[in-house]
Amino acid sequence: MRTKRALVLALAALFAAPHAFAQDATSSSYQILTPTLGASGAYATSTNYSLLGTIGEFANSTATSSSFGLNLGFVAFPWVTTPVIAATGATNAASLSWTAAVGALGYSTASYSIGQSTTSGGPYSFSSVGNVLSATASSLTANQTYYFIVRAHDSYGLTIATSSEVSAVPTAAAAPPPTQSGSLGGGGIGGGFFSPVVTGTASANFSGRAYPRSTVTLLKDAQVVSSVAADANAMFSISLSNLSAGNFIFSVYGEDGSGNRSGMLSFPVSLTAGATTNITGIFISPTISTDKEQVKRGDNLVIFGQSAPQSSVTITVNSDTELFLQSKSDSIGAYLYTLDTAPLELGSHSAKSKAAVAGEISEFGQAVDFAVGTESITRQATKKCGIGDLNCDGKVNLIDYSIMAYWYHRPLSGRGVRADLNKDVKVNLTDFSILAAHWTG
Repeated sequence: MRTKRALVLALAALFAAPHAFAQDATSSSYQILTPTLGASGAYATSTNYSLLGTIGEFANSTATSSSFGLNLGFVAFPWVTTPVIAATGATNAASLSWTAAVGALGYSTASYSIGQSTTSGGPYSFSSVGNVLSATASSLTANQTYYFIVRAHDSYGLTIATSSEVSAVPTAAAAPPPTQSGSLGGGGIGGGFFSPVVTGTASANFSGRAYPRSTVTLLKDAQVVSSVAADANAMFSISLSNLSAGNFIFSVYGEDGSGNRSGMLSFPVSLTAGATTNITGIFISPTISTDKEQVKRGDNLVIFGQSAPQSSVTITVNSDTELFLQSKSDSIGAYLYTLDTAPLELGSHSAKSKAAVAGEISEFGQAVDFAVGTESITRQATKKCGIGDLNCDGKVNLIDYSIMAYWYHRPLSGRGVRADLNKDVKVNLTDFSILAAHWTG
């Protein structure tokens, strides 16, 4: 009887205490909107609030205040980059390769699957290939166009990223030459088959998205091979022919209207003689800059850049507690975020960004550095140089002529790209003629 009475009193005391169930939970210093309570094991307390078990969006960070700590909440979401896939036709087969789907904030790729169809857009039949970055689709019909996509999966088998579609045309097996017989110089050549000799060059097509009207530069083994302009929708396409067969590292970067460059996106490509390799789904990371190179603590810092139009831009700021900020690019791809620097500690910091649009996610681009101090210092804008002004001193003279002369008939790389005034991926007399037309002395 005494035990039963103690149990009743304990239950009465439990339900007399303030509890929050599956509805808005509030206190004088903290509010959680519509949590779902359950047995997920989270237990957070403060001097005036207690939360027992929440189930919600999973996050890899901790939200804190002076009176509350929460280790399970709604702070940051995981993400994974979109694979860039390449396909090359082979004898009754197609060779496929792709970049890794790189995850963060809890996501990691455990395996990939290949979707195959004879119709653009599917439906696809999928085959699991494991945690690899290349595969071969075999037993295909020669001269038939096949379409492929690659999907990345987490450890539960859930799809966490899907590439864009790429196509390839398998080739037919080479017919053996007829049996040879006869005599040569009194000596006979016995009958048999000659081994076919594979000759010819390879071609490659590259396509993806950058920023509207931006300049996109493609490199092969660190040498510039093409430079094109993206269209108003930020889409670009580059076709290369007369390439030698073999394995190469291709890289691509973009330059926005302010002269800021993206990070370099690199991917391996295997080229086959006599075949065309298609590389699709390239998503160049956003550019990024700030209005100040040093900001007085507590003042606002404007972070801005360019990406694909109407994309969701995530900005991460490196500090004692990493910040994740959200912005949206406009119709010309420009984005902007005004950051209150009061929470940032004094010292050096950096920021970088990535973008997501139409189901594709870019990698994080290169970082921009800034400092938090006791005074603000304006960042000098990236200098836009006139045509032929290769050293950006506001004049076209013998200095620029000397720079161009150095790159004459040389493979272009780095700053040598600027000497190619007509964008034909070489420096020749045409470029010198353009330089002369803009001569200032």
